[in-house]
Amino acid sequence: MTVREFSEATGIGASEILKALLKGGVLANINQQIDYETAALIAADFSIETTEKVPEQLAGIVENVKDVLSAQASEEMRTRPPVVTIMGHVDHGKTKLLDAIRSARVAEGEAGGITQHIGAYQIEINHRKITFLDTPGHEAFTAMRARGAQATDIVVLVVAADDGVMPQTREAIAHVKAAGVPMIVAINKIDLPSANIGRIKEQLAAADVIVEAYGGEVPSVEVSARQKLNIEGLLEMILLVADLQDLKANPNAPAVGTIIEAELDKNRGSVATVLIQNGTLRPEDTVLVGGVSGKIKSMFSDSGKRLRFAEPSTPVEILGLEGVPQAGDILQVMDDLTIAREVATQRQRQTRMESIASPNRGTTLEDLFSKVQQGQVKDLNVILKSDVQGSLGAIEHQFKQLSESQTEVQIRVIHKATGAISEGDVNLAMASQAIIIGFNVRPDPAARRAAEQQGIDIRFYNIIYHLTDDIKKAMVGMLAPTFKEVVEGFADVRNTFRLPSREVVAGLYVTDGKITRTGQSVRVLRNGAVLHDGKISSLKRFKDDVREVTSSYECGLIVEGFGDVQVGDNMEFYRQERVEATL
Repeated sequence: MTVREFSEATGIGASEILKALLKGGVLANINQQIDYETAALIAADFSIETTEKVPEQLAGIVENVKDVLSAQASEEMRTRPPVVTIMGHVDHGKTKLLDAIRSARVAEGEAGGITQHIGAYQIEINHRKITFLDTPGHEAFTAMRARGAQATDIVVLVVAADDGVMPQTREAIAHVKAAGVPMIVAINKIDLPSANIGRIKEQLAAADVIVEAYGGEVPSVEVSARQKLNIEGLLEMILLVADLQDLKANPNAPAVGTIIEAELDKNRGSVATVLIQNGTLRPEDTVLVGGVSGKIKSMFSDSGKRLRFAEPSTPVEILGLEGVPQAGDILQVMDDLTIAREVATQRQRQTRMESIASPNRGTTLEDLFSKVQQGQVKDLNVILKSDVQGSLGAIEHQFKQLSESQTEVQIRVIHKATGAISEGDVNLAMASQAIIIGFNVRPDPAARRAAEQQGIDIRFYNIIYHLTDDIKKAMVGMLAPTFKEVVEGFADVRNTFRLPSREVVAGLYVTDGKITRTGQSVRVLRNGAVLHDGKISSLKRFKDDVREVTSSYECGLIVEGFGDVQVGDNMEFYRQERVEATL
């Protein structure tokens, strides 16, 4: 709920709530939404009890396809076709390769080729299917991943045998590695006289892609899209890599999938291409897709054929949504259209609120530390751009030394290149929660605009020492905090009293130091052995609550959750003191 709604529900003034949030390190405005944990903490400050209740009909709403797959029972899982994206440098033959694969596998009755292109299609080889996402290169791949959608199982990296590894090839490699998706290298144009396959493999090795021929783990296949040479070999390699991944889904479950692309057609209304990732989608199914809902009116295959159902890894074009979803949105079958509409409306509202309250969605050096404290990140992802190749090597060497100096936070250079900072770099930073470092280079206008819109942190340096110094500071902030124990007081148990509430009060004589009610922990010792380690529940002198009791005074104390205190026991009072991390 928003701060305003929370204020109305609790009767606490909005200004008081905003002050409490600020005290807790959250800078908010009256229209910003706060989650249950934050609301519960604020309510506790004002002595208001809260309970979290998810309405039954909303309990099955999913935000991530992976969660659905991991929750399915293993006996219901069946092998599904792999989903493949083709990436590479411009003019290296990506489109020609897709056309060669498609034309080689078009059904005989469709001699005219694919009648309707929907951005994804399936082919069949050896009675097994493979799904290809025909996306415009790594931009769409990354845009979807930035929104949390991981629709691709395997990436085929196309490299021209006569041209070699080019800037866009390196970018594609960085995107694939950041996504952690298996890669197959397709060396294209082997029919040309200028083809030099050995040189290509050396260049790939220099880009940290070691093919199997060089003792690495990345399979490579030599093909010619123009001559349709070894297309079968590439498809068989895709199936082999898919077998190693053991891709499975449950076709009997309600469908869940990812939107590949969507548009508003003036004749047909909202048209979306969805990749089914689990379950089976059917016409008349009620669906929730991001901030949009609807009922499936009709479904079409990549060849324009009307479908009665779509199983896992099937790309399908759907009609019937009440709005146009975004690429990367999760489609989920729902039981009730009213509930689907309600959730869609809530999501639209939440998106609006988030855009008003928090326009920046990227990662900065400053906010990395707070993410570490929440256990969200242990790597510092960096995109490194420089004016010359030599600087890249020197900076990487410095990063390696910083990473080796401790084991808790590692610097990962997910992409490095010479030249200006591009919009592609900003998209990769967005998807990978990375910061961009420019050494003697600046961003182009498109990159600068994209970075401002997405809240991506771009740092500029011209002295390596200043760069490593800043990274070191960020890493020190990121290191897991260490604590040392400071003992502040000792006391002897001289008497015990049992209250009507069954709690046991220990009558103490403070022998050394002091006892403080808040911020301290207590150990109960018997003959030198620790019986209990916990918190102080209550501290009194005579009948009055007190904040602290010093040496040579008597007091009554209740240990939280412990009632086995006996005369003759000793108590040790201590607190944990944070030690600043250093490299």
